[in-house]
Amino acid sequence: MYIDTGDSASDPKYVINQVRITVNPIMLYLEQHADKLDDAGVREQLNTLTQANHVEMMYTNPAGTVSFQTAGLPPIQKIDLHTDLHYDMHSALQAGEYFEIAFPVISGTPPTQIGNAIFTVPENIILEQNTNTIPLLLFLAAILLSLSLVVLFNSIKRKMELHLISPVQTLKQHAEAILKGNYEQQIQYARMDELDELFGMFDLMREEIKHLNIQRIKQEQAQKELISNISHDLKTPITTVKAYIDAILEGICPDPETMLEYVEVMRTNTDKIARLVDDLLIHALQELGQISVDPREQYSQELLQHMLKPIGHYVRSNGLVYVEPENIPNVLINIDTVRIEQVISNLVSNALKHTAPGDTIMIKAELETGHLKITIADTGKGIRPQDMPFIFERYFKGQASTAYREHALEGSGLGLSICKTIIEAHGGQISFTSKEGQGTTFHFTLPNC
Repeated sequence: MYIDTGDSASDPKYVINQVRITVNPIMLYLEQHADKLDDAGVREQLNTLTQANHVEMMYTNPAGTVSFQTAGLPPIQKIDLHTDLHYDMHSALQAGEYFEIAFPVISGTPPTQIGNAIFTVPENIILEQNTNTIPLLLFLAAILLSLSLVVLFNSIKRKMELHLISPVQTLKQHAEAILKGNYEQQIQYARMDELDELFGMFDLMREEIKHLNIQRIKQEQAQKELISNISHDLKTPITTVKAYIDAILEGICPDPETMLEYVEVMRTNTDKIARLVDDLLIHALQELGQISVDPREQYSQELLQHMLKPIGHYVRSNGLVYVEPENIPNVLINIDTVRIEQVISNLVSNALKHTAPGDTIMIKAELETGHLKITIADTGKGIRPQDMPFIFERYFKGQASTAYREHALEGSGLGLSICKTIIEAHGGQISFTSKEGQGTTFHFTLPNC
């Protein structure tokens, strides 16, 4: 340590502020690395900082043990904290042209003193500057700072316009285009940042809105075609029924047998009208999410035999071979008889559209774990691979086989969609397998009670 040679540090020309400014980088480094003074890199950095600021330094822990000192100081192991620490210029030690002053090293949360840094500072560093250059330097610094702020402000403004305001304006223009129904203009952003993610999400939204709009247009068109087709399909049987009624009223029927034939024709056409009206009703209930299914516990054997008996006659009357179930399991199931009969009828009608005279339609019933499985298979032309993903969608009408297309009735595109809705409302599942040119097989299940 240096020997005190007097109290010249109390002279007003000596100021502590310049010392604080000088040693500030060293103090900051110490606060961050005081616990790593054994590290050679930390010690080397401290030596570099002290040399750069033209000071010498030693560091002690709170007990006074010296854990670091620069090469220009005499080696010391420990100091007396009561006599060797001088925290202000009034008590600082002076030896020749050097002053020795201490600063506490604070770190942690809450702030805690972890040691002391004792600096040996040249006298010329702490002499008060009383020249006229200081105001001038301050003035020049203020001008430079102002210019820097102006440049910085303009730079920030340009960056905001380029990277924020301009992209937002672009998004606004695209939003206006979407509101006007223009969904084709792709939205792109050249930079990879947060706005790029926003532009990407906005473009996905545009694609989704575009897709939904296309679906809406298709659905509206399909609904118009459905109404047109069913109106046409209703008109034909109604006209037929009216013609036969007029014939009966005019006494054209010469005998009871002819009368019964006329009545049979009228019944067939009224059944057709009833099916079309029922399809429309279920379609409307599908749209409202209120499909009408009223299942009741019934035994399957007699019920299915009653349903399948008229279907066999209908299939054979169209020139096809009908293979009825060999055995129908007699189990208790929850079933809405009218709706399940409608499912079977729709599946058989669908098979007729894809078969020709001489083909076979087979119906089979078998008991599987937890449910009754009904199978309706045909040996027709099958379903085209490109139609398979869509056959349960409303309004979709697949292409009928070439051999049968001439006498196949055009469907409404609701049949298989209605079948799926009814089966799922019973808690069952419906599926199919098909191979073009080799026929189609539909399966649906009904849970056991």
